[in-house]
Amino acid sequence: DKGTDDTDQPEQKVLLPDEILNVFKHISREDCWRLGFNEQFSRPEWMILTVLPVPPPPVRPSISFNESQRGEDDLTYKLGDILKANINVQKLELDGSPQHVIQDIEKLLQYHVATYMDNDIAGQPQALQKSGRPVKSIRARLKGKEGRIRNNLMGKRVDFSGRTVISGDPNLELDQVGVPLSIARTLTYPEIVTPYNIDRLTQLVRNGPNEHPGAKYVIRDNGTRIDLRYSKRTGDIQLQYGWKVERHIVDNDPVLFNRQPSLHKMSMMAHRVKVMPYSTFRLNLSVTSPYNADFDGDEMNLHVPQSEETRAELSQLCAVPLQIVSPQSNKPCMGIVQDTLAGVRKLTLKSTFIEYDQVLNMLYWIPEWDGIVPPPTIIKPKPLWTGKQVLSMAIPSGIHLQRFDDGTTMLSPKDNGILIIDGKIMFGVVDKKTVGSSSGGLIHVVTREKGPYVCASLFGNIQKVVNFWFLHNGFSIGIGDTIADEKTMREITESIAVAKQKVEEVTKEAQANLLTAKHGMTLRESFEDNVVRFLNEARDKAGRSAEVNLKDLNNVKQMVSAGSKGSFINIAQMSACVGQQSVEGKRIAFGFADRTLPHFSKDDYSPESKGFVENSYLRGLTPQEFFFHAMGGREGLIDTAVKTAETGYIQRRLVKALEDIMVHYDGTTRNSLGNIIQFIYGEDGIDASHIEKQSIDTISGSDAAFEKRYRIDVLNPEHGLNPALLESGSEILGDVKIQAILDEEYKQLLKDRSFLRKVFVDGENNWPLPINIRRIIQNAQNTFKIDRTRPTDLTIPEVVNSVKELHSKLLVLRGRSEILKEAQENAITLFSCLVRSRLACRRVVEEYRLNRETFRWVLDNIESQFLRSVV
Repeated sequence: DKGTDDTDQPEQKVLLPDEILNVFKHISREDCWRLGFNEQFSRPEWMILTVLPVPPPPVRPSISFNESQRGEDDLTYKLGDILKANINVQKLELDGSPQHVIQDIEKLLQYHVATYMDNDIAGQPQALQKSGRPVKSIRARLKGKEGRIRNNLMGKRVDFSGRTVISGDPNLELDQVGVPLSIARTLTYPEIVTPYNIDRLTQLVRNGPNEHPGAKYVIRDNGTRIDLRYSKRTGDIQLQYGWKVERHIVDNDPVLFNRQPSLHKMSMMAHRVKVMPYSTFRLNLSVTSPYNADFDGDEMNLHVPQSEETRAELSQLCAVPLQIVSPQSNKPCMGIVQDTLAGVRKLTLKSTFIEYDQVLNMLYWIPEWDGIVPPPTIIKPKPLWTGKQVLSMAIPSGIHLQRFDDGTTMLSPKDNGILIIDGKIMFGVVDKKTVGSSSGGLIHVVTREKGPYVCASLFGNIQKVVNFWFLHNGFSIGIGDTIADEKTMREITESIAVAKQKVEEVTKEAQANLLTAKHGMTLRESFEDNVVRFLNEARDKAGRSAEVNLKDLNNVKQMVSAGSKGSFINIAQMSACVGQQSVEGKRIAFGFADRTLPHFSKDDYSPESKGFVENSYLRGLTPQEFFFHAMGGREGLIDTAVKTAETGYIQRRLVKALEDIMVHYDGTTRNSLGNIIQFIYGEDGIDASHIEKQSIDTISGSDAAFEKRYRIDVLNPEHGLNPALLESGSEILGDVKIQAILDEEYKQLLKDRSFLRKVFVDGENNWPLPINIRRIIQNAQNTFKIDRTRPTDLTIPEVVNSVKELHSKLLVLRGRSEILKEAQENAITLFSCLVRSRLACRRVVEEYRLNRETFRWVLDNIESQFLRSVV
């Protein structure tokens, strides 16, 4: 319409699709590119439909009810509507109908095309079937979790899988899985007949499908399949090389075992089959941690690989022993758990002695036992062995471990901390800190020193020995373990009464308007903060009284000490006082009429009214305490359910964003398009599972202590080395050339020290770095039996130059370009500082007393382990 004189509106015109199409077609290549279109994948004119592709019948199959009736798919109906509307438009145009009628039919055609593709357009009524159900459009078929992409293409169902309830079996090896006989007879592996297995496979074919181990099918080389269920004469089948026999799965077949939700790579691991009676999958107790499994009804899935390549992949990449140390936190993700953990602590107490007959029985449970009974610790009045001695038999030789707790000395009268030398426990009680999944514990050290398979057998050895002893020693828990004595009960009641008194006082202060608000809090918040603090202190004090007065023989206390189950708070709540219940981080809020429950008066701020449970679980809760306790518990359940959904969705988005990123053979981290994300994985190129926390000795300590530890001055006898330490000791005194080498080394150490102190301002000197150098040096001293009284045959230039040479061999990246050199230098900066601080000349000669052979062994070991740890 033309604008009237007073309003200056431009003329409006309806643009028809073919006019727009014409404009779009004439947009040049350059303009397309400037607009952000990639000509190869999209041009502007493609936005306007001129033709509609019709999907073939498999996409929209019809259902036959009987001979005459059949129901068509939603899409077929919709296509019919589009055709009818299109024919109507043409017909009306030919008949010369008025324009507004044609426009209505055109709009109807547009509506049908739009709802055929997307029937959930905002502001548009949905297209309905005759039954009144909305039509399922193309978009609905593709979109979301139940759509074509996520449900059918990315999420497939598989054959050769089994699922059943899981239960524990303490006699299985770490990497075994007990498979029910019925499942082993159902799942098969297609084994190709060769000269090496033809006799075995012939026997399996004769056994048939119902006897285990047997076979279900024989597949000839031309692809025809013989079903052994219906084959009359299985004994007459002559196998030929190249045929396939689909045999039952048997012991030691590698299979993939999985528990959902699969949150990390350790949720799917390869186990060795052990065919067993009954109907559950059985697994070793220690492997439950990475699966987050328990035996209260959990089910797990088992997948059988169907080719030699897949079997090789499983056994070389996914096997349980290879997953013991997790790259997620640079420490083991499995450890000794449950009864074995409680038992191992009890077995290694200094008061545990074992008699001859039981020692012999225990030694039979160690697979690697060499048949020699160790000499007893006590000979008179009768021979007795300590628990530490027998447990040491399960630990491989050549393992050295030391951990000092508060007050531990090398004689350790308290028997705390731990010292293991050459696989023998010298002192210390073995508990969760030692055999749990902790960094630097026994599991970690054995994996690093002896390899994953020795570590896997260590799990089995410890479990078998300890469980056998524990079975005969006995351990149970009952209500008596939660009952405190009279004196303790008095202390508990007193501490709660004192806290209630304090709360009353602070309430009176608040009522008299004598309270002062704390910093950043309102008066009411300050009052609540004080009350909660008093009540929590009371609970903790009562709990401490209960814990201190429980005897060491108390079974709950034993489990808490071992780390197998329970904690201080559990003891406190069972025996002393359950404590304050909270909802949304506050005390129980008032409901109607300014009270928490109808059983209290208005505006009652006392501990009882606001959810303080002063009884213990042993004494039992009053009805109102029980109700408040249930309120706190309900919140926990809701929270768990909500968090699970939220974290699950966050993880899915993260996985989708990162799933195509991997480390390539040139050391770079790239996505599927080849774009570089990092030049070196993690900026240091090291596989996280090879990393351990280590202290760099050059950071801490005073300058004087640093000089005393690292500086050698052969020109000044006061700062020089003791000449008796070196075979060439007397020759180097006053040697200027040697001093120049030493000065250069010391300057480098000073440079490291100032650099590290600048970077790590807080003085923290415990950093995750590859290869435990301290352990390599300890192993060298023990393996080569270093005699600390003899002078070393090393020379000073040899030590300094060898360490420099080692530095040049530690290659994360190989190449000559300047960028690569700089990246390589950045990658090993910290590790080089560690090596120089540990292998400084003075320390090698004076502290470690290494000879030439041992020193070379240490350097070679560092080099080979470093190259192995590069990702």
